[in-house]
Amino acid sequence: MALKTTDLCDAHPDKVQVAEPIGFKDYGGKKVFAGKIVTLKMFEANPLVRKTLEKNGNGSILVVDGGASMRCAMLGDQLGELAVKNNWSGVIIYGCVRDSADLAKLNLGVKALNTHPMKSARTLEGQENIAVRFAGTTFNPGEFVYCDEDGIIISKEALSL
Repeated sequence: MALKTTDLCDAHPDKVQVAEPIGFKDYGGKKVFAGKIVTLKMFEANPLVRKTLEKNGNGSILVVDGGASMRCAMLGDQLGELAVKNNWSGVIIYGCVRDSADLAKLNLGVKALNTHPMKSARTLEGQENIAVRFAGTTFNPGEFVYCDEDGIIISKEALSL
């Protein structure tokens, strides 16, 4: 049984940060997903997303601080398929995705602010495995994130009920 964010907040109010509801939408085929956080920070260029998703995710969640850009997509169907192939549980994009109909068919959790048909630049710029901050919360590599239709919560430790 998947853990609901509401139940985790009720059971562990002192152990969770709740991301502000700034408009994240579900685009993947999985609406409930959780895992260890892996972070990236970049703006309008996604080669580090591909490089990271090429590695075995071991059920982790890739959190991408894309600077909330609404001018291009940081994830599409090809990278989504790569994430599924390499055992990632989900991806959270502080920015846009594309190929949303195809992403919805994948066994992958995907949260993003919106869709955009334009692909990102291909420059290998950005930072890996650093604390990223958006939606009023900080996502630290190695901590845990839980996502469902009600929101996104972060904890320093794995939670159970």
